[in-house]
Amino acid sequence: MSRLDSFIRRVTAQRDVLDHVCAVVARLEGPVLELGLGNGRTYDHLRERLPGRRILAFDRALVAHRGSAPPEGDLVIGEIRDTAAAFAGIGAALVHADIETGYAEIDGETALWLPSVAAAALAQGGLVASGLALHHPDLAGLPLPPEVPAERYFIYIRR
Repeated sequence: MSRLDSFIRRVTAQRDVLDHVCAVVARLEGPVLELGLGNGRTYDHLRERLPGRRILAFDRALVAHRGSAPPEGDLVIGEIRDTAAAFAGIGAALVHADIETGYAEIDGETALWLPSVAAAALAQGGLVASGLALHHPDLAGLPLPPEVPAERYFIYIRR
């Protein structure tokens, strides 16, 4: 499969997962954490699907399109591992983490810290949508929407 086809499959799965979890999250209290703002596409999608919801975005630097950038008070700049960890106990309804790189050694390192950061930020019953598999005793895997291939994206609930 070409890298373009792989990208299209990934973002289609991402959109389908976000639409699926937003239907659940709309009924929950708490902010949304967007780990990895990037150019702001998924932030903008979440903002559209969850109008009025506070969405805190995290990234190393602001590179998002101006129309897809969060307001100043909702943008956290720095190493995501450290900055997001400071939000433990915030009672998030959703943590979305799109920070995988496709490089096994880098993603392996991220998989060591991301599960505990996500679990600590979530309210009980809150959801995580992630491009990486997360292993943590406080997170239970949930089924993907039927149109999303297994292992393409992951959804978890905070026990």
